[in-house]
This record gives sequence, structure tokens and C-alpha cells, in this order.
Amino acid sequence: MTIVFLHGVPESPVIWNAVRGLLPEESVALRLPGFGSARPPEIKDKDRYADWLAGELRTIGGPIDLVGHDWGGHLALRMVTAYDSVPVRSWVCDVAYGWHPDYQWHPAAALWQKSPEGEQSLAGIRAGTPGTFGELLRPLGMTAECGADIDAAHGATMSDSILALYRSAWPNLHSDWGASVTAPIAKPGLLLTALNGLDGVDQDETLAQNADMARAFDARLVPLEGLSHYWMLQAPERAVETLRNFWAEAAS
Repeated sequence: MTIVFLHGVPESPVIWNAVRGLLPEESVALRLPGFGSARPPEIKDKDRYADWLAGELRTIGGPIDLVGHDWGGHLALRMVTAYDSVPVRSWVCDVAYGWHPDYQWHPAAALWQKSPEGEQSLAGIRAGTPGTFGELLRPLGMTAECGADIDAAHGATMSDSILALYRSAWPNLHSDWGASVTAPIAKPGLLLTALNGLDGVDQDETLAQNADMARAFDARLVPLEGLSHYWMLQAPERAVETLRNFWAEAAS
């Protein structure tokens, strides 16, 4: 059994270091192409990112317990809804509400989906105006160490990769990926909800959307009360306990 962690946007694998350090099991934290690494020209949208992930998971080999955060969560969901040959035993996602038919992207994503506004926004963040990602994400639980790593990775390639993902997911993920899911997911799934302090998010509405998706996917739903987007950094011990409880149930 291998645990595979996948980060989101705008991040790097270091967000999982604290959680991985508390796990006795073997684990891997993948790096999305373009996020501190080169991005091959063929990886130009969310579908090509999903193809890349499927290839990585097949190379690792199964069974795999897949844990995705943010865009990593969207890609994890795509694996278990569209890639039958990927050896995933169980999956975890903390943004499943993004697949709801009524979901609307948060303000930053909506800005990045526009041109030239998206390019201008990310160029400003690279320059630290009004702040770098490491600084801007601190209220959501980002640590100084992880923020510094993300800022070091945030060059023009990472900005272009962010734009490629968000612009291929308009108006939302339900419009193509979600609409293609017509039956519950056969593999055990866990939907986490950590919303504390998220700008532009109606918590009640988002909780309701996540509950709808848990029913649609036949997945377990666990709210992480008092935690925010970077729950794995804010409370790694609690995160590990939640994950291990889920994996124990998935194995039974």
C-alpha cells in the first residue's frame, strides 16, 4: 500500500511534510508539472494534468490511497471517476463542493480566468504587490517555511500553469467532469470540509454543496471544524488521525 499526496494551486509538495512525518506508512508527495518544475507543452489544461497524474499513479503501482488538496483534490476525484485502470484503493478530497452544479469559483479564480487580468494579477504576486503567495495565504494557515518554498517556485511557468488549469475549468468543474459522473463512486472516498476564514465563501452554502456531493459520490463527509484551507499545516496530528481512521474503514 502506498499513500500518494497531491498538492494544489498555488502550492508545492512541502505542504504535506508535517503529515507525512507523522505517518509510519510509505508515502509519496507528487509535484504538479509547472509548480517548481518544467511543464511539458502538451500539459496545457486540466485534462492533460489528469492524464499526467494517471501515468504517475500507474508507474507507482497499486494499491494506492490517494489524498488530494485543492486542485490535487479535483484531480483525485477525476482519477476515480474517469480512469478505470488507475490502481487507486481509496481517495480523499477537500474541495468536492467545486464539482457541484451550482458552484461558482472563488474571486481569485474568477479573476485568473480572465485575460489580461489573470496575467496581471499573477505578475503582481510574483513581484510581491500586494504580497507574495506565501504572505497572502498566511491567514488560511500557510506557514512561513512552506510559504517561502512556494514563493521560490512561483515564476512565470507556475503562473502560466495556474492560468491553464483555471481557464480550462470554466464555468465550473461540473460542466464537464462532474456532469459525466452518473453513478456513485465504487471506491471508498472521504470528503473533508475546512472553510474557516475563506474569502468569498458562503460557509453554509458550501457545506450544503459538499453534503450533496458526498451523497452523489457515496463518500464519507467529515467537517474539520475550526480549520481552514491549510488544515494539514494547522493541525497535522488531527489530519493524520482523520486519514488513518478513514483508511482503516476502507480496508475493512
